[in-house]
Amino acid sequence: MSSKTGQDGHKPTVQAAEIVREYGPFADAKQVAGVTHDGQRVWAATGAALVAFDPGSSETTRTLACASDAGTAFDGKHLYQIAEARIDKIDPATGKVLASIPAPGHGSDSGLTWAEGSLWVGQYRDRKIHQIDPATGAVIRSIESNSFVTGVTWVDGELWHATWEGDESELRHIDPHSGAVLERLEMPRGTGVSGLEWDGADLFYCGGGPSGKVRAVRRPKSVRS
Repeated sequence: MSSKTGQDGHKPTVQAAEIVREYGPFADAKQVAGVTHDGQRVWAATGAALVAFDPGSSETTRTLACASDAGTAFDGKHLYQIAEARIDKIDPATGKVLASIPAPGHGSDSGLTWAEGSLWVGQYRDRKIHQIDPATGAVIRSIESNSFVTGVTWVDGELWHATWEGDESELRHIDPHSGAVLERLEMPRGTGVSGLEWDGADLFYCGGGPSGKVRAVRRPKSVRS
């Protein structure tokens, strides 16, 4: 995979991703697309359902029947889920869809996260991340990447996204203005990353695509320095 150098001309730092735990496969789940974290539980989008599990015990605690074929996000109260060409706002207590907005990629959307009052949507083949209005779906701004974009998350004000191309997958910290790659975490070959979410502390949760798994990856110390 190629990667842009930083604005100062330096190449990004590269580390091997440290996978600390795997969860799943989950019952009746043929894939894991999006993932999010609600402060206690991890939610995984499995195509026909959103599955919540306790990351400590790995016990499944909730299952919501809903279309969930790409990214997932949580705003502190509601879940947001990409379903084909739309993004549904979902009550996590009942599974009821409260509202829907058009997805910016019209069905080619991938990752999803919530930050700073906005939704951030990855565009896989367009290699972009869009900041959108969660009420209307209007695009506020776009960030270009030079690689396929799957999962998207923010980490203490820093933008990270996952890439997945062939047998290679990475977590990348990028400059939110230029798209320049600042840091790369290389996943083991053949270990793809679909959804991506930071847990607010020391871990990333990574959707594992057709493996049906969610993997916890340690947040590198360089981010916290």
